[in-house]
Amino acid sequence: MVNLSELKPCSGARHKPKRVGRGVGSGHGKTACRGDKGQNSRSGRDKRTVGFEGGQMPLSRRIPKRGFKNPFRKEYAAVNLDMLKRFKAGAVVSEQELVEAGLVKKDLPVKILGKGELDKPLFIRAHLFSAGAKTKIESAGGKAEVIK
Repeated sequence: MVNLSELKPCSGARHKPKRVGRGVGSGHGKTACRGDKGQNSRSGRDKRTVGFEGGQMPLSRRIPKRGFKNPFRKEYAAVNLDMLKRFKAGAVVSEQELVEAGLVKKDLPVKILGKGELDKPLFIRAHLFSAGAKTKIESAGGKAEVIK
């Protein structure tokens, strides 16, 4: 019967690791099988870093940088007035109703924009209104209320 503690690989299946840098008599001394000179013979920094091109100026540094990304920019979910035609006259349209209708995602504040016409009075509650949207809502007999 085979005992698990007696299992070992077949002879010749495993090689001893090459011991380099252990003196001239070993045959692998002095340069330790790395060749004579150059980048790969030296120890230290790894050459396989992202964007490394063998010492040539990398592409990310050759291409000029342009523009500016404001880290404090506030994003809004934009809803145009022509999207609000699906609601009944006199309805209260808040953030929750817009999410249920599939017009906005839950995590962004809502901004109402003035594209399109509104032909019925709606009571709209949103975080922000454009000037054009506010006048169109009020001229249709509705009300625009800003929420925080």
